[in-house]
Amino acid sequence: MLAIDRGVQNAVGSDEYGFYFSLFNFSFLLNILLDLGITTYNNRSIAQNPDQLPDQFSKIVSLKAILAAIYAVATLAAGCVIGYNTEQMGLLYIMVFNQFLMSFVLYLRSNLSGLHLFKTDSLLSVLDRSIMIVICGYLLWGLGGDAVFEIEWFVYAQTIAYSLAALTALVLVMARAKFKRIQWDWTFYKTVIVRSFPFAILILLMSIYNRIDSVMLERLLADGFGQAGIYAHGYRILDASNMIAYLFAVLLLPIFSRILSTADEGSKEEVLKLVGLSCSLLIVPAIIVVSVAYRFQALIMDLLYSDATDSSGAVFGTLMMCFVAVSTTYVFGTLLTANGSLRQLNMMALFGISLNIGLNLVLIPLFKAEGAAIASLSTQAATAFIQVALVQYIFRFRVNYTFIGKLVFFGLVALSLCYIPRTVFSHWTHYAITMIVALTTLAFTLKLVNTQSIINILKYKP
Repeated sequence: MLAIDRGVQNAVGSDEYGFYFSLFNFSFLLNILLDLGITTYNNRSIAQNPDQLPDQFSKIVSLKAILAAIYAVATLAAGCVIGYNTEQMGLLYIMVFNQFLMSFVLYLRSNLSGLHLFKTDSLLSVLDRSIMIVICGYLLWGLGGDAVFEIEWFVYAQTIAYSLAALTALVLVMARAKFKRIQWDWTFYKTVIVRSFPFAILILLMSIYNRIDSVMLERLLADGFGQAGIYAHGYRILDASNMIAYLFAVLLLPIFSRILSTADEGSKEEVLKLVGLSCSLLIVPAIIVVSVAYRFQALIMDLLYSDATDSSGAVFGTLMMCFVAVSTTYVFGTLLTANGSLRQLNMMALFGISLNIGLNLVLIPLFKAEGAAIASLSTQAATAFIQVALVQYIFRFRVNYTFIGKLVFFGLVALSLCYIPRTVFSHWTHYAITMIVALTTLAFTLKLVNTQSIINILKYKP
């Protein structure tokens, strides 16, 4: 999918892609109105009580339709308020529909992962992207001649891909839920919304501090579209990297929820074991990816984008450092969510918004896209640290100093490898491959990662 995003941005240019990217992130800001935390609540609920699926599914589907209408009105009204022009509003209409489809697919998948049907859920997670690759690949490289790719084609391709994915997921879930008819139950709606509201607030707050950077770039700067396009150069690769960690977190939430639901003496040790395993499988690869990306930031941008600027490399290098913090969040934030520690998480997210917006207001006018990247890194690092501290405060885990020492040593080695003179190698790609091989070997030597760990997660049964 990254190749498609890259191809689209190269085809339309930074300004046009920045136009799309800022609108896309704007459509995400009120995305929570589509869900109100129901997907996260549903995942946790079905994982703990699988028998609830038939009754819950028939009622939540109708609730999702109501929320879709509310979201559409609110987002389009907000677009008018901040002054989007006719062209921007026209594309925003389609993006609003696409957001509904994405939200609906995520809800449907939450039922499957809640039932621990992880293989089916994993296949669905890549279905829309696979369809996008086929459609956009043809539009970018299959038409030939004088055909000029338009950014609207990218949005329409998303509509087709999400629609087919939603239809497939709906059929699969309906079969398992023994679906007969949609139920309209206002008492149930009220109960679910009250229970899921803390999840909704958390997702809204995190969406704001994760997505508002490009919107602020477009609004605060005279060359906002271009700067948003430069920011998108690096953000798209970070987003693609985050998807791997996100898919892992989707597995972790129902597993953590089911372990914590037992509330016996062994559950705390079981959770600690899974946290350590998750850190190994997420944070260690993140350190490898970040070290290579940071060392060759400018070269990677020049390789990927035909309109890369001097700022593109710096923005990319800074944004990629967020990957370690985000991976940490996917472990510790997921555990806190499964534990129901929503009040603490919401306070953390509110702090994240304040920090992010404050830094953006200061740094964007001074450093443009690079300033937004620094604001993002600062926010992600701070919120990740807070979540680790919250987990330790709530669970009082026995601290594994040996593991922490190995992880710190691994990070220092990765950092030191970034400063080997490039003249030692005949080509920068040889340098990059050497770094990856050396760090991977070190990770296995220190027993931070092993193949059995991966198998254990995929087959995990508390």
